[in-house]
Amino acid sequence: MSVRPQQPTPLALAIMLAFAAPASALAQQTATLPAVTVSASALALGSDDMSTPVTVLEGEALVLARAATLGETLAGQPGITSSHFGAGASRPIIRGMDGPRVKVLSDGAEVQDASTISPDHAVAAEPMLSEQIEVLRGPSALAYGGGAVGGVVNVIDKKIPTRVPAKGFEGSAEVRANSAAREKAGAFEVTGGSGNIAFHAEGVKRDAKEYKVGSGWEGGSKVAGSYNKTDTGSVGVSWVGSRGFLGLAFTSQHAEYGLPGHNHEFESCHPHGAHLHCGGHEGHDHGDEEEHDHEHGSVPYVKLKSERWDVRGELRDPVPGFAKLRLRAAFTDYKHDEIEGAEIATTFKNKGHDARLEMEHHPVFGWRGVVGLQTSKRDFSALGEEAYVAPTVTKKHAAFLVEEYKLDQWRFEAGLRHEWQDITVDSATLQDRSAKGTSVSLGAVWKFAPQYSLGSTISRTHRLPSAEELYAHGVHMATATYELGNQNLGKETSNNIDLTLRKYAGATTFSASAYRNKVDNYIFGSTLDSHEGFQLIQYAQRDATFTGVEGQVRQQLNPMFGASVFGDYVRAKLADGGGNLPRIPAQRVGVKLDANWQAWSGVAEFYRVGKQDKVAAFETATPGYNMLNLSANYDTRIGTTPAQFYIKANNLTNELAYSHTSFIKNAAPLMGRNLTVGMRVTF
Repeated sequence: MSVRPQQPTPLALAIMLAFAAPASALAQQTATLPAVTVSASALALGSDDMSTPVTVLEGEALVLARAATLGETLAGQPGITSSHFGAGASRPIIRGMDGPRVKVLSDGAEVQDASTISPDHAVAAEPMLSEQIEVLRGPSALAYGGGAVGGVVNVIDKKIPTRVPAKGFEGSAEVRANSAAREKAGAFEVTGGSGNIAFHAEGVKRDAKEYKVGSGWEGGSKVAGSYNKTDTGSVGVSWVGSRGFLGLAFTSQHAEYGLPGHNHEFESCHPHGAHLHCGGHEGHDHGDEEEHDHEHGSVPYVKLKSERWDVRGELRDPVPGFAKLRLRAAFTDYKHDEIEGAEIATTFKNKGHDARLEMEHHPVFGWRGVVGLQTSKRDFSALGEEAYVAPTVTKKHAAFLVEEYKLDQWRFEAGLRHEWQDITVDSATLQDRSAKGTSVSLGAVWKFAPQYSLGSTISRTHRLPSAEELYAHGVHMATATYELGNQNLGKETSNNIDLTLRKYAGATTFSASAYRNKVDNYIFGSTLDSHEGFQLIQYAQRDATFTGVEGQVRQQLNPMFGASVFGDYVRAKLADGGGNLPRIPAQRVGVKLDANWQAWSGVAEFYRVGKQDKVAAFETATPGYNMLNLSANYDTRIGTTPAQFYIKANNLTNELAYSHTSFIKNAAPLMGRNLTVGMRVTF
């Protein structure tokens, strides 16, 4: 069939090409996009050169994916879910691992908050101010700590300028609103300067009410206490020269969000050996539930304040033999109050710093690499009714080395990191702890054919126990648990093998990964007893194995349409018939259709999350659910200013869905049908 492009309409042409264009023609029409540089990789590699899979969200995809929390922003990516805790707190879960096994960075410096301690604690990183979000899985994260067994999430922002704008200033502004939580949010960022000085200012404000859930929930139409208010602002200044930059920024964040699922009925619960004893208690008769028509009601809430200073710098050719020096440092003063009624029940404080210095050396016998030092300190305390962890000071120091060697179509990588950790505890009955660990990884990428690569990594990493795992002792109402630490915990050893096959250009592209992670002396919360859903948890160690696959295949059907299939699966269990690990994500598989026509683009997505019935002791199964999402984007100009209008419709069928990874899955189902509209301008 012969078709002259100038005669039919663009839509008719696209439909005809979908059925008539041969695969070879589509391959010629499909542009090869440059690989995105991954800032979090020690060697600043392109995404196609990584030996393990990496997810990079940027541009239009990031704008559409952004949510109120970092966990929800990333939850749709293969291999990633979230620790959903209402609307205000949600942390990424990578390959079934969360908490301290997933490190969150702000452009290479650790985000010092309290989110690793409990899933009801928010991550102090604002998605609406991010320029790029990178997720490194498995061994790729070794340069940032042996404890980052699950991976690293690096949030790239503009708070410290790295260049002076060519026209003197530049920036962007965005507003958005949604229907399920009646959320209103706005953000701006602007960079200006002249000569060698550049400055930056940015801010975001969010006001979201209690959100609606899918149809048929016995708890009603909304999750009580699931509101979220956030205010974040930053100012920064840099000196920029011909060989690099040095800058300083200050960030202030305030947030208030509810804690759904809080139940005072268990305040009197306490352990008798390996069993729970739960008697009645006076003064908290909740037989007649109050209506939660206003935000606070009888639902506890968090008031959070975080102040952070960042220092960032880079210098090219600092001394003979070295190509680049890179500095990242941050100091954070974090505090949040958990408030019940008019009283502060518990106050969590975390003062910490993190500093990292890297130097990239010129090739030596063909090997190019980075050597670095890192040091951090966390001064953590909890005071009040739920002060279930004694005050601690955790100091960590590390030295690391990452090297690469290229030979024809092969790229080899080796990494080595050694860590020292000292924990001082403010208690007459608990003992201070010191530990050290060494982590090593070896990887290779083989570009065995044009557009194809095969990557593999093996690693052996050590994770040192955290203060909470060692010293916890008390009721933790947010997660409905009584937690018991274990001072006898030793380091856990992760033995990981990862295999990734990619096709990164042409009409058909894909990335498929398989991994097996055998963890010796895996640290986990073992449930000893349960009373009406309230659990007695003792931190313990046992060998465990994580096995999984994840991937995505995309086919460019014609110049307008593309189709994708994606999915992930992880199986996590204890060795020697010890059963399953708790809160492991269920399998997920989906299809996606994307379209681009002139200034328009859109995505239709449908996926199925399976039933999770491979559960741990005292854990309940979670039913599966279907999710249908649509989005559209229109690029235009307002005068001479580029503008982007977008609309998202999530959970179109208003399905009642529960997250198996959530401690409060039954008290806070996922959001129901939700329509989001927004506008973004750049100047």
